[in-house]
Amino acid sequence: MPHSTQWPQWLAACSLALCSVMPAAAQEASTSTWPSKTITWVVPFPPGGAMDVMARTLGDQLGRDLGQTVVVDNRPGAGGNIGAQHVAKQAPDGHTLMITSIGMATNPHLYSQLAYDPTKDFAPVTLLAVVPNVLVVRADNEDLSSVNQLIAKAKADPGSLSYASAGNGTSIHLAGANFTHLTGTDLLHVPYRGSSPAVADLLGGQVDMMFDSITSAKPYIEAGNLRALGLTTTQHSSALPQVPTLAEAGVSGYEVSPWFAVFVPAATPQATITRIHDAISQAMDNEQVKTRFASIGAEPIVSSPAQMAEHLDKETQRWGEIIRAAEIRLD
Repeated sequence: MPHSTQWPQWLAACSLALCSVMPAAAQEASTSTWPSKTITWVVPFPPGGAMDVMARTLGDQLGRDLGQTVVVDNRPGAGGNIGAQHVAKQAPDGHTLMITSIGMATNPHLYSQLAYDPTKDFAPVTLLAVVPNVLVVRADNEDLSSVNQLIAKAKADPGSLSYASAGNGTSIHLAGANFTHLTGTDLLHVPYRGSSPAVADLLGGQVDMMFDSITSAKPYIEAGNLRALGLTTTQHSSALPQVPTLAEAGVSGYEVSPWFAVFVPAATPQATITRIHDAISQAMDNEQVKTRFASIGAEPIVSSPAQMAEHLDKETQRWGEIIRAAEIRLD
């Protein structure tokens, strides 16, 4: 059962909790008839990103393990809301899964109205991974060679520095908002439609920095085009082990840990949820799956459904405070 001892205590505790519930879970799962037909795995974002890679990688392995077809259905739009709204209305029989992200905790605070309730309309299955963001600048920008230098420059000339994001309300945007909040700096946020055009403008000098996903930034860092100043997570990343955390680099208390998790429609029978959880846990232990996750900088996690529910509740409260302080609204 994969887990990482590098991550915070709520992650490390996952394996312990699972050990205590497995005997009962095994009995419950044996009564389930899942899966009895094609499984649809909804990805509420476009193809090509870390979330899509995880769904397709695990979907392929689940298909082999279960002897059933798993189809990935991309339903992007509105920060994940379109896909989530669709899944909330599907039959609670375990044949529609949704991989989603930190947006389940942030969207209730970013949008005045949602067509679904993240806690009432969904049942959590498991966490899947954390994919850290990393603060990057152009490698040839000697004026921003460290976090402390960046902060000093930002304070000396408020509003002079800009950071790109993959769009309003994304973890990349919120990572920047949290940075400005904790450092007392004034940075100009420049949203783009996705990470690729944002990175292109960063490389071209149109913006000064970006809190990009490791999945997107790592190739540019390794090629010497971008300089990594710090990770947004509290722990180091196996994908970029030499890069310090932002807390280590001088921003005390900083943490943005973009997580990915699996949910199903509410009212899905507990026996079916247990069966799905166990199947995903088994797939996550496959060496090819581990290798593919590592290639995109994803640190794998398996949690119990109860732990995922508790984590969602804590993240919802935490991000509500940050979003209100930054006065971010998307409608």
